[in-house]
Amino acid sequence: MYIRSAILLTTISALGACSESFSNSRGASSGPPLPENIVELAAPNQDLATAYLRPEDNCYWYIHAGPVETTPLPLRTAGGNPICIKSAT
Repeated sequence: MYIRSAILLTTISALGACSESFSNSRGASSGPPLPENIVELAAPNQDLATAYLRPEDNCYWYIHAGPVETTPLPLRTAGGNPICIKSAT
């Protein structure tokens, strides 16, 4: 009986660890919405709701939630080019 409970508790803990999200990451929910021209440039199958402008490279990135891990990826056009903006300097 105790072994079964220990296995169940371990399994639930392991599954809970897998569900960690990027809730503290810079996503669209914490910043302004994407400009319309960026939305038009973006290729399909990218999560535009999580897209954000990364100041380090002036490129747009989005959060990709894959089957194994969740990771930021550059937002790309249909041609495969990253979507970046020119700095104002």
